[in-house]
Amino acid sequence: MDIRRVLPRDAIPSVDDPAFGSDHFGEDGDDVVVLELDEVVRAYPVRILDFHEVVNDRVGTHRVVVTWCPLCGAGVVYDREVSAASGVPGDSGGGGETASDDGVLSFGVSGKLADDDLVMYDRETDSEWKQSTGRAIAGPLAGAELRVLPAAMTTYGEFRERYPHGVVLQPPGGESEAASDTDEPAPIDYDRRPYEAYHSSDGVGLGAHRGTGGREWDRENLHPKAVVLGVEDGDDALGFPRSRLLAAGGVGSATVGDTPVVAFATPDGVHAFEDPGHGFEAVGEGRFRADGTVWDGTTGRSEDGRRLERVPSRRLFAFAWQDDHGPDAFWSG
Repeated sequence: MDIRRVLPRDAIPSVDDPAFGSDHFGEDGDDVVVLELDEVVRAYPVRILDFHEVVNDRVGTHRVVVTWCPLCGAGVVYDREVSAASGVPGDSGGGGETASDDGVLSFGVSGKLADDDLVMYDRETDSEWKQSTGRAIAGPLAGAELRVLPAAMTTYGEFRERYPHGVVLQPPGGESEAASDTDEPAPIDYDRRPYEAYHSSDGVGLGAHRGTGGREWDRENLHPKAVVLGVEDGDDALGFPRSRLLAAGGVGSATVGDTPVVAFATPDGVHAFEDPGHGFEAVGEGRFRADGTVWDGTTGRSEDGRRLERVPSRRLFAFAWQDDHGPDAFWSG
């Protein structure tokens, strides 16, 4: 793993006191990370995440951290309670170097990259965590893993249509290095798209973003920036590339560990749910027929009122998933 410092700590500031409302300053086609917990639905716009990358939040009874790495296209939501992490020394909530008194970690942006992926740090133990895996790679909690929560990435227009009562993260303002042409933070203009050129290019990694050359990619059957939805169960991991799902008619299934999974490619992205074994067939526009009804591939809801259980997953680019799990960890159809 290649770990390097590229910015001062907190030059990209986390959002630690998020505010939500019904207003959205962007466009319907903008990507948002959507989290639905305890009957609360929240959207976190990538327009905002580009400048902050980490949002420490509380949704109902859940303490969560919403994370975004622009270089890896990686959106993952984790439970930030220490008791939900594996391999943590000591008992949860014990204080000291393990966690805060209530057993909760709060995260910031370390300024380091690990294989071009965001490295977070927690303020309670100063451990460092690779964003795409949720694993602590240095510090007192090294080896611990945060629990992935079921979340989705969709467009703001789809979010508003499907969740009319959902709320949206409001712009916190301030300064960020992502708003600057240097390594010094500058006032944030959320109308800017600091990674737009990078995302539309073929280049990979920090060098490609900064125009100094990108990493090599040695496979031809998958683009390095193909959107992948990664599912893990125990030691098993499988990434569903959206391009391969589309080529297979928009739907694919597999068993990951002990979990049967069905993944849908929709106009807004890719979504994965526990597979009830119905045998889904696409009927157009992100809708799939099975078991006598039609299902929405974005929400997992059916026209007759049933609902599929969304599985915990990570949305990221193919090169980042391969970095974490190797070249064979992709669904092939």
